[in-house]
Amino acid sequence: MPEPVIEMAIEMVDIVKIFPGVVANDKVCLEVKEGEIHALLGENGAGKSTLMSILFGLYEADSGKIKIRGKEVSITSPNDAAKLGIGMVHQHFKLVKNFTVTENIVLGLEPKDRLGNLNLKKEEKKVKELSERYGLEVDPRAKIENITVGMQQRVEILKILYRNADILIFDEPSAVLTPQEIDELLEIFQRLKSEGKTIVLITHKLREIKAAASRCTVLRRGKYIGTVNVAETSEDELAEMMVGHSVSFKIDKKPSVPGDVVLQIKDLTVIGSKGVPAVQKLSLDVRAGEIVGVAGVDGNGQAELVAAISGLLPVKSGSIFLNGKDITRMSIYHRNESGIGLVPEDRHKYGLVLDFRVDENIILKSFRKPRYSNRFGFLNFPGIYRHAEELISEFDIRAGRGPATLAKSMSGGNQQKVIIAREIDLSPNLLVVSQPTRGLDVGAIEYIHRRIVEERDKGSAVLLVSFELDEILNLCDRIAAVSRGSVVGIVPAAEADERRIGAMMAGVEADAEAGAKAGQNDREGNLHV
Repeated sequence: MPEPVIEMAIEMVDIVKIFPGVVANDKVCLEVKEGEIHALLGENGAGKSTLMSILFGLYEADSGKIKIRGKEVSITSPNDAAKLGIGMVHQHFKLVKNFTVTENIVLGLEPKDRLGNLNLKKEEKKVKELSERYGLEVDPRAKIENITVGMQQRVEILKILYRNADILIFDEPSAVLTPQEIDELLEIFQRLKSEGKTIVLITHKLREIKAAASRCTVLRRGKYIGTVNVAETSEDELAEMMVGHSVSFKIDKKPSVPGDVVLQIKDLTVIGSKGVPAVQKLSLDVRAGEIVGVAGVDGNGQAELVAAISGLLPVKSGSIFLNGKDITRMSIYHRNESGIGLVPEDRHKYGLVLDFRVDENIILKSFRKPRYSNRFGFLNFPGIYRHAEELISEFDIRAGRGPATLAKSMSGGNQQKVIIAREIDLSPNLLVVSQPTRGLDVGAIEYIHRRIVEERDKGSAVLLVSFELDEILNLCDRIAAVSRGSVVGIVPAAEADERRIGAMMAGVEADAEAGAKAGQNDREGNLHV
């Protein structure tokens, strides 16, 4: 008996989309079966989000055709997509912060009575039933600004389910989630699939593809590379398809040779946005020639610690020393001049001026230097342009118009490379790196990890904050686990594993043997808690 033919929910044929200086999609094809979880994989800037934005109606293709369940369609707006049952959860959520969960979900479809008055009680009940059905429990009356990022994502999913979407597109859904929230999201995907939903998952994370998807389509530099069965394809093979060469998942680095203490934090307390201490009596040292990782679940004071070191948040009590000099009350400008480099967690809010060009972003911290301006304050634009060209080449930044490319037009990975290039170019004594590879592909991750290790080997002190335990374990020389704003314990990376660090992140102190070793190392001048 012949096998039944599985209907294709989505067929995109020879899709072409060109932006000024960039061919984002070059005759790309995609076929997604009804009821499957299909991964769309590619480097930053490979054209994945552009392709899905065409399917969702945010862009119109220059050529090519789209079929939904065998019927050719024209999608010129998100309204057209919604009528076809297509919904999209964007990487950067589209929520009104001071609205409730229900208000956000019904936005644009507001229920009104005969007199035109807004009536949300019935919709709150509907939202509650919908959330329980799909295991997306959220409080319908909670304000968006008061719920976690993971919960906000659930609201985005409920928004498209409320509109009866049965083809769901997720653009880098785990980029802003903790490991626990990622596990919950993967469970949600399986529930949605069991309900007959078709899912397209845009991601760089090979482990998530292996855990969730049945098939995977790979794009590289705007071109279709191939579609594979995930169960029959290894992570190494997927990575090689994505970047065009073999990728090493193990960071190749020599043992560290720590020097003098560069960063010394003593009994630091910092007040968070809610008016309570986010960092509490935290002490930590980072030495020249080592990478110290800060591991912890999101919301345990990591962001406030980085903000205090860089000068973005005031210190309530305690001290911060850089090369023996007290910088606790020093201005941000003078901290930069003293040798602090910062790769911030939020590249858009703190790392770049999105409306500036690449060359302008590269000299944000150094435009006063004689190389870039004269004593009257006039900028040396040709010199700035040439220097940007050098860094674009050195850091493999893919910018369609070179130094003149607007930062906002670039992929997230290339935006991150601009920040890394700027900070490393300043040759900092202390490089503070927060979530350096969030949302990046394996090729960009491999490159950024290598540059961080190179800075360590050149003698810089590196403080790395990451929610990715694999990243912490592979990249760091020592690991400080934090919980509720305090250091629970510090262990050498060579003696650490996910279970041990995870327990410490949960507030369980390192065992007596680890404590004894930490004390011995401290006496030898290798660490301070």
